[in-house]
Amino acid sequence: MVTLLWILAVVLVIAGIYVILARRDLLWGIVLIVLGLLVGPGGVSIFNV
Repeated sequence: MVTLLWILAVVLVIAGIYVILARRDLLWGIVLIVLGLLVGPGGVSIFNV
């Protein structure tokens, strides 16, 4: 389960960076990065509450 959360978090953060750089949409990029940080098992995780 932890590996799956790491993969999901990495995908969300990479997607957020892509949205910011390629599509020039800062708001959605930040939202995806924050979601990636919340889902990831390192630090704050919404599944550990």
